Amino acid sequence: MEEEKKDNISEEKKDEPTMKFEKEPQSAEEAKIQALEKKLEEQKADLDDSEDRIKRLMAEFENFKKRSDKERSGLYNSVMGDVILTLLPVLDNLEKAAQANTEDEQYKNGIELCVKQFKDVLQANNVKEIETVGKTFDPSLHEAVSHVEDSSLGERAIKEEYRKGYMIGDRVLRHSLVVVAN
Repeated sequence: MEEEKKDNISEEKKDEPTMKFEKEPQSAEEAKIQALEKKLEEQKADLDDSEDRIKRLMAEFENFKKRSDKERSGLYNSVMGDVILTLLPVLDNLEKAAQANTEDEQYKNGIELCVKQFKDVLQANNVKEIETVGKTFDPSLHEAVSHVEDSSLGERAIKEEYRKGYMIGDRVLRHSLVVVAN
């Protein structure tokens, strides 16, 4: 019977929640030390939170700068592309004038110099001619105006170019007008 009582008592102790008590300060100095340690821990937590916020703000700012640079570059290419697109017919006419037959060689040389200067300005502004003759037809770069059968050329090969196409960066300003073989 005594064993049963011992078991009941030990079971009762198991059911009771165990409570942990902080060590009570024995003196005023220990109480101050504990208060300072608690304050130090709080300040460390605040510092960690502040550092985390600063790191996040810095990362967010870097992303903003990258996004702004990309948008600015895209806007610049877009505006520059629109301006150049309006000038391309002038270049077309200058090229036709340079190809025209004339007896005045100085006049012809002057036109050819104007064409060269115009193309240099385009190149300086990242504008490139789209390659055509001998290349494979690409609908994202070329516009087919005619189709011919030519056994000397491969499938979808470009035989002739009617009008030059131009790109600025990766954007097509004007598609090339071409004749496609086979």
